[in-house]
Amino acid sequence: MDAIRSRAPWIFEPSPGAGDGSGTSVATDAVFPSVVAPFPASRRLEPDLRARLTALFLEGQEIWNRFETEVRQKEWHPFIHGNYERILDALLAQMALGSEGPSAPRRFLEWGSATGVVTIMADMLGFDAYGIELDADLVEVARRLAERHDSQARFAAGSFLPEGYRWRPPDGDGRSGTLGDGRSAYPELGHGLDTFDLVYGYPWDGEAALMTDLMERSGGPGARLLMHGGAGKIRIFERGRP
Repeated sequence: MDAIRSRAPWIFEPSPGAGDGSGTSVATDAVFPSVVAPFPASRRLEPDLRARLTALFLEGQEIWNRFETEVRQKEWHPFIHGNYERILDALLAQMALGSEGPSAPRRFLEWGSATGVVTIMADMLGFDAYGIELDADLVEVARRLAERHDSQARFAAGSFLPEGYRWRPPDGDGRSGTLGDGRSAYPELGHGLDTFDLVYGYPWDGEAALMTDLMERSGGPGARLLMHGGAGKIRIFERGRP
């Protein structure tokens, strides 16, 4: 979720052993059961890739736990993490489309990439992966996480709304709400929204309509939008289809 700019830098380095199964503070069977109980599609991954993803998920959960304690309990912040395994299954399903007719998506963008876990996951799966995050401090967290996990995922600080885009809903209330305000990040990425095959976002209430409108007006032909919803469900919107 796009985040409002922080008032002070937040640096979250890993605890000793985080992500390798030794000494991590994450109680995976309690707060993050999906790490140890993967969904069917992700069970088919090669063991080495599965191990890399599990280490990423564990560290991502640890960072979230610390963020919740050190930041969100003191000051409201729109960053919340999604269900990594659900997102993984959704990405794998999109990759499988290539064998059934439509081309599998190759360039991936996350709107509101926060600590970068989902974007790094996409990179590990073979996507050309990018993330946009309004909170510049979280962008630094994401870049450090990518470096620790040998990921080539790239991140830019700013808004995922392209320059000139204006939200014009039927009720006339075009406020961006929790998205916050900032310069568009696409120039820093070096790629416009219309060049991405697959986009992922986690909308707060009322933001899904804005995201689908943005994809319909500015996305590339046949581009798909995955939106994280309640109970970990992932909805799919394809540009040009009702």
